[in-house]
Amino acid sequence: MPKPESFPIEKIFVPTKQKKAVKPEIVGEIAESILEIGQQAPISVRLDGDRLVLVEGLHRLEACKALGETTIIGVLVPPELTQHKPLLSERPEVEAERIKMARLKQLRLEKEAAEASTAALRGAGATEAQRTRPTKGVRDNPKASPGRTAKSTPKTLSDWITQQKSSGGRY
Repeated sequence: MPKPESFPIEKIFVPTKQKKAVKPEIVGEIAESILEIGQQAPISVRLDGDRLVLVEGLHRLEACKALGETTIIGVLVPPELTQHKPLLSERPEVEAERIKMARLKQLRLEKEAAEASTAALRGAGATEAQRTRPTKGVRDNPKASPGRTAKSTPKTLSDWITQQKSSGGRY
């Protein structure tokens, strides 16, 4: 087991993939803990040429940066050990959580689609009911002739006269 030693924080390179995983609330909790009891667990770094690359301990590193520390306790791990470490996305519990969240999202989308189609059917039923209602001024008489009940409002006087002649009315 490598012995913990002190590393300068500004010399530690953090890969872009790891930078995206920073959660500020976790950094805050760790910073409070470091203030109270100090850094308990060392970070892991590896040598890459002349620079140090962070392997594990991103939130601890960020907490020390936030506290204004210039050094951090860590262990130097050989490169061959870092290659066999499973990535966060390969861990079974993380994958199970991802599958669960995807399923919940799918169920939510299906529920929203069902609600939208139900609302659309209700809306279509309301418009259908409006279309079947008789218009104002037209009698609801089944014996009335279709010409007399389906009158449209003429736009000109000559249209009105033509309509009156075809329906047998007097003008």
